[in-house]
Amino acid sequence: MNKVPLTVNGAAKLREELQELKSVQRPAIIAAISEARAHGDLSENAEYHAAKERQSFAEGRIAELESKLSNAQIINPALLDAEGRCVFGATVDLEDLESGEVVTYQIVGDDEADIKVGKISIGSPLARALIGKSAGDVAEFQAPGGLREYELLDVKYV
Repeated sequence: MNKVPLTVNGAAKLREELQELKSVQRPAIIAAISEARAHGDLSENAEYHAAKERQSFAEGRIAELESKLSNAQIINPALLDAEGRCVFGATVDLEDLESGEVVTYQIVGDDEADIKVGKISIGSPLARALIGKSAGDVAEFQAPGGLREYELLDVKYV
Protein backbone atom coordinates (compact mmCIF):
# COMPACT_ATOMS: atom_id res chain seq x y z
CA MET A 1 0.00 0.00 0.00
CA ASN A 2 1.13 3.54 -0.67
CA LYS A 3 2.46 5.75 2.06
CA VAL A 4 -0.05 8.33 3.34
CA PRO A 5 1.64 11.71 3.89
CA LEU A 6 0.64 13.37 7.17
CA THR A 7 1.96 16.27 9.18
CA VAL A 8 2.72 15.69 12.84
CA ASN A 9 -0.50 17.51 13.82
CA GLY A 10 -2.57 15.54 11.33
CA ALA A 11 -1.26 12.22 12.65
CA ALA A 12 -2.01 13.32 16.23
CA LYS A 13 -5.62 14.17 15.29
CA LEU A 14 -6.11 10.79 13.64
CA ARG A 15 -4.70 9.06 16.74
CA GLU A 16 -7.09 11.08 18.95
CA GLU A 17 -10.06 10.08 16.79
CA LEU A 18 -8.97 6.42 16.90
CA GLN A 19 -8.61 6.55 20.68
CA GLU A 20 -12.08 8.13 21.02
CA LEU A 21 -13.63 5.44 18.83
CA LYS A 22 -11.95 2.59 20.69
CA SER A 23 -12.29 3.77 24.28
CA VAL A 24 -15.56 5.76 24.28
CA GLN A 25 -17.77 5.03 21.29
CA ARG A 26 -17.12 1.28 20.96
CA PRO A 27 -18.10 0.51 24.59
CA ALA A 28 -21.17 2.77 24.32
CA ILE A 29 -22.31 0.98 21.17
CA ILE A 30 -21.79 -2.42 22.78
CA ALA A 31 -23.89 -1.32 25.76
CA ALA A 32 -26.63 -0.06 23.40
CA ILE A 33 -26.68 -3.39 21.54
CA SER A 34 -26.86 -5.29 24.80
CA GLU A 35 -29.74 -3.14 26.04
CA ALA A 36 -31.61 -3.48 22.75
CA ARG A 37 -31.20 -7.27 22.85
CA ALA A 38 -32.87 -7.31 26.24
CA HIS A 39 -36.03 -5.91 24.66
CA GLY A 40 -36.76 -9.19 22.93
CA ASP A 41 -37.54 -9.92 19.26
CA LEU A 42 -34.54 -8.66 17.23
CA SER A 43 -36.25 -8.86 13.83
CA GLU A 44 -38.48 -5.87 14.61
CA ASN A 45 -36.19 -4.08 17.05
CA ALA A 46 -35.27 -0.69 15.54
CA GLU A 47 -32.94 0.18 18.44
CA TYR A 48 -30.96 -3.01 17.88
CA HIS A 49 -30.63 -2.41 14.12
CA ALA A 50 -29.59 1.23 14.65
CA ALA A 51 -26.96 0.20 17.21
CA LYS A 52 -25.62 -2.53 14.87
CA GLU A 53 -25.40 0.05 12.08
CA ARG A 54 -23.47 2.46 14.35
CA GLN A 55 -21.19 -0.43 15.32
CA SER A 56 -20.53 -1.25 11.67
CA PHE A 57 -19.68 2.37 10.89
CA ALA A 58 -17.41 2.71 13.95
CA GLU A 59 -15.54 -0.54 13.24
CA GLY A 60 -15.06 0.50 9.61
CA ARG A 61 -13.66 3.86 10.67
CA ILE A 62 -11.36 2.20 13.22
CA ALA A 63 -9.98 -0.09 10.51
CA GLU A 64 -9.55 2.87 8.14
CA LEU A 65 -7.69 4.95 10.75
CA GLU A 66 -5.45 2.05 11.77
CA SER A 67 -4.58 1.44 8.13
CA LYS A 68 -3.79 5.11 7.48
CA LEU A 69 -1.66 5.41 10.60
CA SER A 70 0.24 2.20 9.86
CA ASN A 71 1.00 3.45 6.34
CA ALA A 72 1.66 7.05 7.39
CA GLN A 73 4.72 8.94 6.37
CA ILE A 74 4.79 11.58 9.10
CA ILE A 75 6.50 14.78 8.07
CA ASN A 76 7.42 17.55 10.50
CA PRO A 77 7.44 20.83 8.55
CA ALA A 78 9.63 22.49 11.20
CA LEU A 79 12.45 20.03 10.39
CA LEU A 80 12.30 20.57 6.63
CA ASP A 81 15.03 22.36 4.74
CA ALA A 82 13.87 22.44 1.15
CA GLU A 83 15.99 25.50 0.29
CA GLY A 84 12.96 27.76 -0.04
CA ARG A 85 11.04 25.43 -2.37
CA CYS A 86 7.42 24.55 -1.78
CA VAL A 87 7.07 20.97 -0.47
CA PHE A 88 4.56 18.92 1.52
CA GLY A 89 3.98 20.55 4.91
CA ALA A 90 5.17 23.99 3.81
CA THR A 91 3.12 27.08 4.61
CA VAL A 92 2.90 29.48 1.68
CA ASP A 93 1.83 33.09 1.26
CA LEU A 94 0.23 33.65 -2.13
CA GLU A 95 -1.07 36.64 -4.05
CA ASP A 96 -3.95 36.10 -6.46
CA LEU A 97 -2.71 37.93 -9.57
CA GLU A 98 -6.26 38.68 -10.70
CA SER A 99 -7.70 40.13 -7.48
CA GLY A 100 -4.55 41.06 -5.55
CA GLU A 101 -5.83 39.12 -2.53
CA VAL A 102 -3.11 37.61 -0.33
CA VAL A 103 -3.80 34.21 1.24
CA THR A 104 -1.84 31.77 3.38
CA TYR A 105 -2.13 27.99 3.01
CA GLN A 106 -0.37 24.96 4.42
CA ILE A 107 -0.02 21.95 2.12
CA VAL A 108 -1.19 18.87 4.03
CA GLY A 109 -2.49 15.34 3.47
CA ASP A 110 -6.00 14.56 2.25
CA ASP A 111 -7.27 13.76 5.76
CA GLU A 112 -6.06 17.07 7.18
CA ALA A 113 -7.26 19.39 4.43
CA ASP A 114 -9.67 22.12 5.54
CA ILE A 115 -9.77 25.25 3.42
CA LYS A 116 -11.54 27.18 6.20
CA VAL A 117 -8.39 26.97 8.35
CA GLY A 118 -5.96 27.45 5.46
CA LYS A 119 -4.98 23.81 4.87
CA ILE A 120 -5.07 22.51 1.30
CA SER A 121 -4.65 18.91 0.19
CA ILE A 122 -1.45 17.83 -1.53
CA GLY A 123 -3.73 16.44 -4.26
CA SER A 124 -5.47 19.76 -4.98
CA PRO A 125 -4.74 21.52 -8.28
CA LEU A 126 -3.27 24.54 -6.43
CA ALA A 127 -0.93 22.43 -4.27
CA ARG A 128 0.23 20.42 -7.29
CA ALA A 129 0.99 23.69 -9.12
CA LEU A 130 2.95 25.03 -6.11
CA ILE A 131 5.16 21.99 -5.41
CA GLY A 132 8.76 22.73 -6.34
CA LYS A 133 8.23 26.47 -6.77
CA SER A 134 10.11 29.14 -4.82
CA ALA A 135 9.26 32.67 -3.66
CA GLY A 136 8.74 34.93 -6.67
CA ASP A 137 7.49 32.12 -8.94
CA VAL A 138 4.01 32.15 -10.45
CA ALA A 139 1.84 29.04 -10.18
CA GLU A 140 -0.84 28.52 -12.84
CA PHE A 141 -3.55 25.93 -12.44
CA GLN A 142 -6.94 25.07 -13.84
CA ALA A 143 -9.66 25.76 -11.24
CA PRO A 144 -13.36 25.02 -11.73
CA GLY A 145 -13.84 28.71 -12.55
CA GLY A 146 -11.05 28.79 -15.13
CA LEU A 147 -7.30 29.40 -15.21
CA ARG A 148 -5.95 30.95 -11.97
CA GLU A 149 -2.54 32.44 -11.27
CA TYR A 150 -0.92 32.95 -7.88
CA GLU A 151 2.45 34.50 -7.16
CA LEU A 152 4.33 32.70 -4.43
CA LEU A 153 5.36 35.43 -1.94
CA ASP A 154 6.92 33.34 0.82
CA VAL A 155 7.54 29.71 1.81
CA LYS A 156 7.79 28.81 5.50
CA TYR A 157 8.39 25.50 7.24
CA VAL A 158 6.55 25.82 10.55
